[in-house]
Amino acid sequence: FEDTPDQKTATIEVKKDMEKNIPMDRLICGDVGFGKTEIALRAAFLCSMNIKQTVIIAPTTLLAQQHLETFRNRIQNFPIRVEGITRFTKKIELDKIVKDFSKDKVDIIIGTHKIFSKQSYLKNIGLIIVDEEHKFGVTHKEKIKQLKKGIDSLSISATPIPRTLQLSLSGLREISLLATPPKERLSIETYIEEFDLSLIKDVVEFELKRDGRVFFVHNEILSIEKICNKIKEISPESLSYTHLTLPTK
Repeated sequence: FEDTPDQKTATIEVKKDMEKNIPMDRLICGDVGFGKTEIALRAAFLCSMNIKQTVIIAPTTLLAQQHLETFRNRIQNFPIRVEGITRFTKKIELDKIVKDFSKDKVDIIIGTHKIFSKQSYLKNIGLIIVDEEHKFGVTHKEKIKQLKKGIDSLSISATPIPRTLQLSLSGLREISLLATPPKERLSIETYIEEFDLSLIKDVVEFELKRDGRVFFVHNEILSIEKICNKIKEISPESLSYTHLTLPTK
C-alpha cells in the first residue's frame, strides 16, 4: 500500500520525536483503516534496530491477537522476535516469554493487561505503544502511566477521550492526525429516513446481494418482536433474531 500524505507526515514526526533527548509522548489519531497501526509498527521497528524493546498494549484479546499477526507478517524477514501475551497464553508459555524478554531475546511483546502480571521483567524498554487507552480501567491506566516514565510512548486511537484531546490541543502532548483516507477506501454513508418497509427491503436486498450483513437495531424491547415479524416478511430466509431482556427482580 502507498502511504497517504498524513501517514508520511506522522511517520516523520514520530521518527524525529524518537531521536530527541526527551521521551516522546505522541497521540496518533485517525479513523479505522487510516493506517495508525502501520505508523506504530515502524516506530517499533526503529526501536528494535536501536537494540531496545517495545511493549504494545491493547484493551482486548482479539485486538492484541490482530496486532500480533500483523507485526509478525510484516517483520518476518528481519531478525526481530515478536511474542504475544493474553489471557489465553498458557502458564508454561507465559513464563518462557517473560524469561526470554528479560534476557533481551524478545524484541516486541504484544498483549492485553496480562502483560502487567509480572512487571519486573520490563527493564530494557525503549518504546511503549498503547492502543485505545481510554478503554482500560483506572488500575491499568495507572500501571501504564508508571511504565511510561522516562521512555518513548505512542498512543493510537480512533476515538480519543476529551482529556487526551485536550492535552494534545493544549500542547502538553504531541498529536498527529490521519485525516486522509487510503486510496480506494470508501467513506461510510449515513442516511436518516422515515420508517419505510419498502426502503428497508431494498437496502437489505442490496446488502445481501453483495454478500454483506445487515444489523437491524430497535429501541424498544416490548415491540421488538412485532418489528421482527415485519422484517421476516421482507427477507424470511436471511433473518437471525436475537434480543436482550432486562433481568426481573
